[in-house]
Amino acid sequence: MKPQTVIDADGHICEPELVWTQYTTKKYRDSVLQIHTENGRSAIAIEGHSRLAGDGPGPAEACIPGGMAPGQSLTWDDILPGGHDPNARLAVLDEEDIDQALFFPSIHLLWGDIRDPEIAAETCRAYNNWMSDFCKVNPHRLFGMGIIPLQDVDLAVAETRRLAKLGLRGLVVRPERFNDLALYDERCDRIWEIAQADNLAVGIHGSFGSRMKGFSSDRYGGNVFYDHMIAHPFGQMAVVMDIIAGGVLDRFRNLRVGFFESGLGWIPYWIDRLDEHFEIMGHHTPWLKRRPSEIFKTQCFVSMEADEEKGLRWMKDKDLLDCVLWGSDYPHFDCTYPGAYQAVQATFDAVGDEVANKVVLENPTRFMAL
Repeated sequence: MKPQTVIDADGHICEPELVWTQYTTKKYRDSVLQIHTENGRSAIAIEGHSRLAGDGPGPAEACIPGGMAPGQSLTWDDILPGGHDPNARLAVLDEEDIDQALFFPSIHLLWGDIRDPEIAAETCRAYNNWMSDFCKVNPHRLFGMGIIPLQDVDLAVAETRRLAKLGLRGLVVRPERFNDLALYDERCDRIWEIAQADNLAVGIHGSFGSRMKGFSSDRYGGNVFYDHMIAHPFGQMAVVMDIIAGGVLDRFRNLRVGFFESGLGWIPYWIDRLDEHFEIMGHHTPWLKRRPSEIFKTQCFVSMEADEEKGLRWMKDKDLLDCVLWGSDYPHFDCTYPGAYQAVQATFDAVGDEVANKVVLENPTRFMAL
C-alpha cells in the first residue's frame, strides 16, 4: 500500500550555469567547479582546467536518464528541466507520485577534486546559496543538502555554520579522504558538533569520475565500467568503518549519518564483520563503547534502489528496516524514469506490508528531521 506521504531521499539536481556565474563572485568565476563546452562536447572544468572524457561519457551523458546508452551524443544543454528548474522538478514529483524530495549535487559531487581551499570554499558557498534558493520555491516539498570545503577544516566549519541558516537539511561528505583527513580525526569534531547542534544530517555520497585518492581512482580510474562498479560500495564500506569504529557516533550520539547510492546487500555482512571484530579485537579500539550493530541501528541510514528485494529482505531479517531510505536517483543515467516509485512499491509489496511506510515516510522523516 502506498504511504500517505512518499519521500525521495536521494534525488539529484543538475547544476545550471548561473551557479558559477550569478552565484559566484567575479574573482572566482573562472576557477570554481563548472561545465563548459569544448569541441562541441560538455566538459567539467576545475580550477580553470578542462577535463574532457575522451571516448568515454561526459557529464551530460551521466546526468540524463539513459544517457550512457551506445550512440548518445549529448551536451549540458540537453539536461532535463527537472534537474535544474524547481517548478519543473515539482511537476516531475507530481508525475512520479512523490510528495517530497531531498537533493544531492551532480557535478558538484566532484568538489573534492579541487586543490585550492579558497576555490573549494567559494564553490561550496555558491552551490549552497543556489540550492537554498531552489528549495525556497516550495520549502514544504523541496529539501537540499549542502557541501563543505573539507580541503581546509576551518573553512569547512565556517560553511557548516551557514547550512541551517540557509534552510538546508544537512551536509554531504565524499567517502574518500580530503587531503588524507579521516572523518574520525579530532579536527572534524567541530563539524560534527555544529551538525548535531543544528540538527543537520550527514550524507556520505560518492560518485565515479573523481580523482581524489581512493581505491577506485587509483586502481580503475581509466575505465568507467570498473570505476562506477566499485566507487560507491567500496568507498562506503571504508567510511562506515571510519564513522563507527572511529568513534564518531559514540562521541556524537545525536548525529545522523546516511550512506547513499551503494545498495543494501553489503550492509548485513559488513555490520556482522564489524561486530565480530569488536568482540575479538575491541581492545584495539578502546574508544568504541557500543557494538557497531547497535550504533548503526540507532544513528545510521542507507539508501536502496527499486530492484533490491533481496537486500531489503536481508535488512528486514537483521532488524534494520528502520535504517533504510529510498532514492530515485533522478535524473541520472541509471535512474528509473518514468515510474520510479511504482517500481519500488512493487519491491515493498513483495517484502511486507510495513516496509513502504518505514522506507519512504518514517525513516526519511527522521533522517531529514522534518
